[in-house]
Amino acid sequence: MSHHDKWSRSCTCSSVPHSLGSEPGNSNPRRNQPINLNHYATKKSVAESMLDVALFMSNATRLKAVLEQGPSSHYYTTLVTLISISLLLQVVIGILLVVIARLNLNEVENQWRLNQLNNAATSLVFITVVINIFITAFGAHKTGFLVARTSRNPL
Repeated sequence: MSHHDKWSRSCTCSSVPHSLGSEPGNSNPRRNQPINLNHYATKKSVAESMLDVALFMSNATRLKAVLEQGPSSHYYTTLVTLISISLLLQVVIGILLVVIARLNLNEVENQWRLNQLNNAATSLVFITVVINIFITAFGAHKTGFLVARTSRNPL
């Protein structure tokens, strides 16, 4: 059995498992219907895209803060590089998620490709998270009002 056959068989869902829909006294007709995997995957991609947009905005704000502090600030080059790489990866992830959301998971010929794209997106998300851990560790949090206040009022 090839990898493609395993993926196809695991993704073609004709009924809901007994544990999800056949509880005694359950009169909800929606629970007894098969899961539409394409809708599930699309919702998952949309949720990931929303998180990607939030992180993108956060990193854009951090990049602005680092650039405002200027090259004399500690870890300037490191932070600009890490934030730029993170932003670039997030754009690539966003494009992958759009492609994933547009393909129909219910079509068997798309399942292998969708699996590969999903694996790539997941790997890039992991790398982005690691990069953002380093961005947070190196810090770029003193900006705007806080910088002006600490320069006038040193403690």
